[in-house]
Amino acid sequence: MHKTTFRLLLFFLFLINFSQNSFAQKKTLSQSEIINLLKDARTNRITGDYEKSLLKSRVALEHSIKNKSNDLIANSYLVIASNFDELTEPLKALHYYNLGLYYVKKTNNNTLKNKYYNNLGNIYCFDKRQYNKGIYYYKKSLEHSQKVLDRKQIFLTKLNITWAYFDIEKFKEGFPYLEYINKYQSIDGGESTIVALNMLNGMYYSSINNIKKAKDSFEKAIVFGTVGNEKSDLSFTYLEYSKFLNKINQPQKAYNSLISYYKITNELNIEEKLVKANVIGVNLEIDHYKREIDKIETNYKLKQNKLIEEQSRNKKIAIIVLFLLICIIIFFYFFVQNIRLKQKNRLKDIQSRIQENIINASINGQELERKKIASFLHDNISSLLSSAGLHLNVYTSINKAQPQEINKTKEILEEAHNQIRNLSHELMPTLLVRFGLLYALEDLCEKTSNSKINIAFNSNIAIKKRYNEDFEMKLYFIIAELLNNIIKHSDANSANIMINEIENILSIDVSDDGKGFIDNKLETNEGFGINQIRARINNMKGEFSINSVLNRGTSISLIIPIAY
Repeated sequence: MHKTTFRLLLFFLFLINFSQNSFAQKKTLSQSEIINLLKDARTNRITGDYEKSLLKSRVALEHSIKNKSNDLIANSYLVIASNFDELTEPLKALHYYNLGLYYVKKTNNNTLKNKYYNNLGNIYCFDKRQYNKGIYYYKKSLEHSQKVLDRKQIFLTKLNITWAYFDIEKFKEGFPYLEYINKYQSIDGGESTIVALNMLNGMYYSSINNIKKAKDSFEKAIVFGTVGNEKSDLSFTYLEYSKFLNKINQPQKAYNSLISYYKITNELNIEEKLVKANVIGVNLEIDHYKREIDKIETNYKLKQNKLIEEQSRNKKIAIIVLFLLICIIIFFYFFVQNIRLKQKNRLKDIQSRIQENIINASINGQELERKKIASFLHDNISSLLSSAGLHLNVYTSINKAQPQEINKTKEILEEAHNQIRNLSHELMPTLLVRFGLLYALEDLCEKTSNSKINIAFNSNIAIKKRYNEDFEMKLYFIIAELLNNIIKHSDANSANIMINEIENILSIDVSDDGKGFIDNKLETNEGFGINQIRARINNMKGEFSINSVLNRGTSISLIIPIAY
């Protein structure tokens, strides 16, 4: 290499580095500025100025990442990959296509997606010879070009799919696409596709052994290729035509066609080398450039991962705060409901206590009045009637002649005395006052028993044992009320009262073999007076329970602390 050329090269590299630094030091570009920069980069690529194209696209990528625009990032990677594609660096091109594919999938830009998938299809079919992958990407490209109704791109993509299928001799799969491009060549095709289309027709007719049509198609392709400037398609046409001629046993013509293929291929290779020679600085910059791009990508991914971690942490904190807030709201709701429930229960308890106190006060008043009336009848009225009877007896003993009115008066006084005595005993049984609860209950069972119902009394307590007078009176009338219920409502044949004393607790069981009742209907039955009995038991700090089975009888249990 001449010294002058070398100096020019160094000066050229210096200009590139200076330009890079100038771009790098510039402030963050706006999206419109990035779009213009990418437009310039594409223009440089088309004109073969790959250094400037790569430089501008790298700067565009850096600023696109700062702008967090998936569309611009994907466009930047597309320009970078396209440069390497044209520089016949398929591996590097594939690397940047795949990087850009990640971002293009996040966009709704079907035109951009179409370009990515089409270029990936080209790499896999013509550089890596991985036809299945290539056809897959071509079909993805076709899908997006159909979404935007790009007829020309649909035509070109179907042409590529046909070529890919025919290259691996899958003529049946490729034939529908061939039919389409034959039909729409005059509308959506052009001079650039005539050679390829005729070559594909020749390949298809060769596969179905239509010699005449195959030959005509190949020869048309060669004519159009020679007249035009489609050297690449013409070289492939000569290659496929050579295969066809060999197939129909024309080895000399096949050899000549193969010679033409190699000649054109060599010319293309020389042109490619000349292009590379014109961009002598590119290969020196590729590794540095790749490191720059990778560095940008790495920094972006680090920032992105950090941002994702921070977002994830913030999301977790938000979820925890929200969860705690919901828990607090739920706790507060249940706390308020609990307070309301407690207040409601307390109010019910108060109302129940008030009701019980009213009932107990009423019953206590009744018992007190009963005691007073019984005492008054016994001590006063009964005494007066007895005194009147004595005076009449004295009078009748003195006067032997007794008028009939005196005898009747005497009988009336005796009957009144007996009725008052009986009423006094009903109001306050004499046995209860004189001998205590157990004597009185035993006497009550005996008096209440008749031919229809037998009431038995049992106790493990000495019958002479006494308790507090008020305590005995209350229990007596409670048990009397229970017996009254049995007689009125149970239709029982027998009943039993069992009283036991256990550690200052009096246990009383009243049972019968009557018709029983349903427990949940008891509260609505006013005839039983159960509410009054329960209120009296509660007032005595006792427990009251009922167990009744329909048609099998009832058992009532009282457990009451003893008051001596």
